[in-house]
Amino acid sequence: MHMTQSKLDLNLVLALDALLEEESVSGAARRLHLSSPAMSRTLGRIRKALGDPVLVRSGRRMVPTPRALALRDEVREIVERAQGLFAPAGELQPATLERTFTLLADDGLLTLIGMGLLGRVRREAPGVSLRLIPEGSGDSYALREGRADLEIGVFHDPAPETRFEPLLTDDNVGVVRRGHPLLDGPVTPERYAAADHLSASRRGLLHGPIDEALAGLGLRRRVVASVPTFAAALLLTANTDLVARTGRRLAAPHIERLRLTTFEIPLPLPELPICQAWHPRYEADPAHIWLRTCVREVAGAMKTEKLPAG
Repeated sequence: MHMTQSKLDLNLVLALDALLEEESVSGAARRLHLSSPAMSRTLGRIRKALGDPVLVRSGRRMVPTPRALALRDEVREIVERAQGLFAPAGELQPATLERTFTLLADDGLLTLIGMGLLGRVRREAPGVSLRLIPEGSGDSYALREGRADLEIGVFHDPAPETRFEPLLTDDNVGVVRRGHPLLDGPVTPERYAAADHLSASRRGLLHGPIDEALAGLGLRRRVVASVPTFAAALLLTANTDLVARTGRRLAAPHIERLRLTTFEIPLPLPELPICQAWHPRYEADPAHIWLRTCVREVAGAMKTEKLPAG
């Protein structure tokens, strides 16, 4: 990032980061504990330094210019590095921590781990906010790009620098509504393949490990629909004769409420290794270490929970 000033003013970088995040002069002012007039003057200095309007009025809101959008990630990285550089030494005190963490996971894991995590954070660190967001189809580099502080899930194609920590494993089970005709007899590979199936995939995939395992037995199933979220899959399964796949632990909180039944899939499917992942920029950050500890311990407590029979 190039500024026409001969001396770099870190306050301008902090202000620019707040303005780009809030896309509002008043919002940025509140974030930095400044008055709106003071932030307006700072925006004027930023505009002069960059030779760009940065934020422009669009109806009742302000929108960033292309130049501002191009600078957003670089500005965020500078601020994060500066905060790490000037962070006070000593043991972290969660009770006085004020920070927002963005966690990325599919909706099933957000529900499974998020509930326990929210309760713990509210008790230990009332100044911390959690932004829980679902996975999207293009989130392989969300950690690298700073769009998420922590990701929880089963990882297939992460950025090579990503740090991992195993949390727990889940196993694949089938799920159907109670009274489904598939459960009238033994669930054999042949009967399982003959049912109509539903896929839950954020990328819209209709085929996966189940189809490969069936193909090894000379069988083929019909996937009649794909939905993007775990919750949508369970809701559709509860109200149709479709057969879905889920993780045993993921489904546990919803089985009774939605009147569902899980069953063993008669195929050799791999377990689901659920991990938490983060970018190396947060490896030694005390607040991030505390967050990872919370997630680890919440997940660890689930290992001893008794799961419903189905």
